[in-house]
Amino acid sequence: MLHIVNKSPFESTTLESCLRIATNGQGDVLLLIEDGVYAVTKNSVAGNMLHEAMKDVKVCVLWPDAEARGIQDRVLEGVKMVDYAGFVDLVAESDNVQSWL
Repeated sequence: MLHIVNKSPFESTTLESCLRIATNGQGDVLLLIEDGVYAVTKNSVAGNMLHEAMKDVKVCVLWPDAEARGIQDRVLEGVKMVDYAGFVDLVAESDNVQSWL
């Protein structure tokens, strides 16, 4: 399943809720877009939470959104950067897509 989170982890608990479901070892993928990209920031509470989740979940970030927010140099190691075409590929490759609002 592809999980898409667009809310900042510093303003919402959406990421935490998503990770409770996604960290099930079933090959889930988490895609962070819009303000959700702040979660991939190194040395942050959200970044530490994601680092732990990456044992079970593949984490991707929409590169243009990270770049637009100026965090492209602070992205956690192991996070896959995707462009808009990569976003489409992730959706097309997934049987199910859950957008977390």
